[in-house]
Amino acid sequence: MSTLLDSHREDASRRDWQHILHLDAALLFGLVALSTLGLFVLYSSAGGDENLLIRQIIRLGLAFGTMSIIAQLRPQWLQRWTPWLYSIGLALLVAVLAVGDIGKGAQRWLDLGFVRFQPSEMMKLAVPMMVAWYLSDKRLPPTGRRLLIAGALIIVPVMLIARQPDLGTSLLIGSAGFFALFLAGLSWRLLGGLTLLAAAGAPLLWHFMHDYQRQRVITFLDPEQDPLGAGYHIIQSKIAIGSGGLFGKGWLNGTQAHLEFLPERSTDFIFAVLGEEFGLVGIGVLLLIYSFIIFRSLYIATQAQDTFGRLLGGSLAMTFFIYIIVNTGMVTGLLPVVGLPLPMVSYGGTSMVTLMAGFGILMSIHTHRKLLPT
Repeated sequence: MSTLLDSHREDASRRDWQHILHLDAALLFGLVALSTLGLFVLYSSAGGDENLLIRQIIRLGLAFGTMSIIAQLRPQWLQRWTPWLYSIGLALLVAVLAVGDIGKGAQRWLDLGFVRFQPSEMMKLAVPMMVAWYLSDKRLPPTGRRLLIAGALIIVPVMLIARQPDLGTSLLIGSAGFFALFLAGLSWRLLGGLTLLAAAGAPLLWHFMHDYQRQRVITFLDPEQDPLGAGYHIIQSKIAIGSGGLFGKGWLNGTQAHLEFLPERSTDFIFAVLGEEFGLVGIGVLLLIYSFIIFRSLYIATQAQDTFGRLLGGSLAMTFFIYIIVNTGMVTGLLPVVGLPLPMVSYGGTSMVTLMAGFGILMSIHTHRKLLPT
């Protein structure tokens, strides 16, 4: 009897600290494990550059801090602020096209003097939030008219970002909004029709793509046609992953990265470094951690007590999944190169903060629930 009472007290205590701090212990554990593994891989990919590692740790601290702050906000507040956040994001995207900074041939940044940032990053959260907000007080599945309005809420920012040009981010944001629609009860018949429409519109999309975007698709189909040029990244990446074998060459012993055969080894192609040094086993561990985070996020979404929380939580979890699929797919040559980092592993700041803000929203949804008496 005493043991049973102690167990109940321990469970209540664990519940208390999680709800006081508004953090989900399981999700937090997965994110910390992923970040720790990422730091080991990043240190090796950067050739033991301690300064880069310190900068990444600082950015991780900022990202986890952002997550913790957003987790304190009630989902009702987030729902109330959603239209304002979306409207501000659209205004900033228009400002980028008008007066944005140009870098590497793309006009994606706003320079406010004290900070330079990409407004498209905030739309990764604002778009699924807006779709969830619009559908949250309406009967589901949505009617055709409401689907058209929700679709317009997605298409407008996607087109503005594609004009920068930033095809990878625009497709990611489009996916985030689509997942909110799908979870609202999009019929399979309509989904099949949209798929056929997208396939029919592919030639039209090709016509509007920039030359470098077309080259990426051509390189994806046949990287060996230009092995020292456009196909170099993919070829070297596949060599690195394949040479890792089952257990890898060992930490700090990857030749592709350390002999500088592998470009962008600390950012977009860091997955290849992990594959070379830790092998199939290391890749399996990474994918297990990712799977744990995704399934925990989907579980949180299913436990949400309102439509807004369920749609938003589910779309954020699936967007994280798309991040992983796109990066690992392009590094292994299964998808065209679009320049998306490997979540929580690649070196970077803005994208990481955005992702962690999304996990903060998930924790807010989970820890601000009204607990029913048992």
